[in-house]
Amino acid sequence: MISADTSKTLHPPAQKKQRWALVVDDHPLFCDALELTLKLVADFKIVRTADCLGTALTVLQQHDAPALVILDLNLPDVNGLDGLIRLKRQVEKAPVVIVSSMTDNPIISAAIAAGAAGFVPKHSPRTVFKDAIDHIERGEIFKPSGYVEGASPNGHDETVSRLSSLTNQQARILELICEGKLNKQIAFDLTIAETTVKAHVTAIMRKLGVQSRTQAVLVAQNARFSSVLPNGK
Repeated sequence: MISADTSKTLHPPAQKKQRWALVVDDHPLFCDALELTLKLVADFKIVRTADCLGTALTVLQQHDAPALVILDLNLPDVNGLDGLIRLKRQVEKAPVVIVSSMTDNPIISAAIAAGAAGFVPKHSPRTVFKDAIDHIERGEIFKPSGYVEGASPNGHDETVSRLSSLTNQQARILELICEGKLNKQIAFDLTIAETTVKAHVTAIMRKLGVQSRTQAVLVAQNARFSSVLPNGK
């Protein structure tokens, strides 16, 4: 009779998942600098990079949820804060920190309203990045030195906050509404029942605080933030 303990071979211990970070920036040199910074100040062993939002979403689909995401506001496939809103829906609980050379109060305020866990100016030294990560790990939102509360113009913060509350499916339906598609066409495109589309449209209008599809489109267009985000980096 064999009495040897075979539990180790039959049930090998599960490997502990390594926490990792994602850097999304279209400047290769800055991506490299951020990767090194995260490894030095936050002890990340794995830092993956993406040069646009599309690549970032693909990376997120291929791996377990990251512990942290660093996102540049200006990307080649992003318009305004739409990239942050879409990324937040994808990563769910992972904190997203905006790193940008645009540091006006309205921009910072709008980014935080859209769900950013922090905002770090691109010219900041590594000590600021460490401070930001420490704040976030304590469950706090990091705001850069010099930021003034309540600087958002024309209610942009509320607009972004409302849009951020949409589910992935609701956001996709809103995009199709903005393209001028009717419920029947949306149902066909998404392979869902028209009654389901109607229910989503009702929920979208309720979340956005509007009474019509036209008003919902205007709210979505307002999220492009042409008046908040200047052209260029």
